[in-house]
Amino acid sequence: MTSTPSSSSPHRPGAPAGPGTPSALDPGIAARLKRGADGLLPAIAQQYDTGEVLMLGWMDDEALHRTLTTGRCTYWSRSRREYWVKGDTSGHVQWVKSVSLDCDADTVLVKVDQVGAACHTGARTCFDEDVLKAEEGTPGGADSDVPSLDQ
Repeated sequence: MTSTPSSSSPHRPGAPAGPGTPSALDPGIAARLKRGADGLLPAIAQQYDTGEVLMLGWMDDEALHRTLTTGRCTYWSRSRREYWVKGDTSGHVQWVKSVSLDCDADTVLVKVDQVGAACHTGARTCFDEDVLKAEEGTPGGADSDVPSLDQ
């Protein structure tokens, strides 16, 4: 089941209110999706040519539809309860190269051409600051000054 945000949640005028509202997403795609109780799917953004994992965002049916049809990543902000197009304010655009579902149809992989930083902190990726485990000889590895869980 999906839930609908409260009527007081902010969103762009004329835009659907968010998870649980009708969408123009192809019904064949929508029928395959396994959404969370909040109506959302995790969406992993990955650099298309290097395989670098950039960030994790959240999409409902409408965000996925917009991503598929505009060529730019659209996400649902769980904190602001509104859609946001990556790069509209920062200029750090994600140009969509491909969109895939995982084997369970509960996660979306969006391969993108990232312009600038993907992370809101200004870092290229959201996954390079807090390394919990790394191979020896790599940042965060046994011969590094970056602490690991087993030290």
